[in-house]
Amino acid sequence: MKTVRDKVAAITGAGSGIGRATAVLLAREGCHLALSDIDEASAQETAASCHGVKVTTSRVDVADRKAVHDWCDATVAAHGRVNIIVNNAGVAMGATVESMSYDDLEWLMAINFWGVVYGTKAFLPHLKATGDGHIVNLSSVFGLIAVPTQSAYNAAKFAVRGFTEALREELEVEGCGVGVTSVHPGGIKTNIARRARMRTGEDWGVADAAEAGVRFEKMARSTPEYAARDILKAILNNRPRQLIGADAVVIDLMQRVFPESYQKLLIAGAKRQRAKRP
Repeated sequence: MKTVRDKVAAITGAGSGIGRATAVLLAREGCHLALSDIDEASAQETAASCHGVKVTTSRVDVADRKAVHDWCDATVAAHGRVNIIVNNAGVAMGATVESMSYDDLEWLMAINFWGVVYGTKAFLPHLKATGDGHIVNLSSVFGLIAVPTQSAYNAAKFAVRGFTEALREELEVEGCGVGVTSVHPGGIKTNIARRARMRTGEDWGVADAAEAGVRFEKMARSTPEYAARDILKAILNNRPRQLIGADAVVIDLMQRVFPESYQKLLIAGAKRQRAKRP
């Protein structure tokens, strides 16, 4: 895909953050849009910032397989085709394996992993029909390294990475004209941490989602707009993997050079953080 002009892109989690920024950028490039979010009002706010192209919005819970497939059908009916799917919707949680409940884990996996699977499988036949399609699946730097209190998030994002890389290989073998990119953002200034479920307690250094949000925003170095530009480049250059942010590049390098001993650094950091709590 050498241009997104006059293409049709479907984006989940389009009501804020990376999803919103990607929608606005694609619209600026002349790409028509099908936007979805669990909060349709926020998707409509995004649509109001997308000018000169056809935009449709829907309320979609990506954890609901039927809802995702129904949205796909509605998108094709409204736009006539779909060239790009950006599986972006996601949630966060801070919890040790011991402290999180099965319900917590299932909630996160349903959105962060199964939402990607549903979006991919629903839209794939339509992308193949165009002969000029692209799938963008949002993993994370936490799909590259494991981090204390992020076992659920790690599980989902590692799964997205493996799923996406295998899918790319399959489509390359078929030669069907559909590209696939696994996206690994570092710290991006979004609301994901403020909306997270926190189960760690003060012993692990973060008392609640509000505190986690404040800390995350201090560490996050990249903006959603920066991420959107990298995602567009990945589509146009058919990149298998897209790291977003200098921190993502460093983390990727650390994992490659120190695939086992990087964990010692994270363990030491977590111990220092726990020791700071009263």
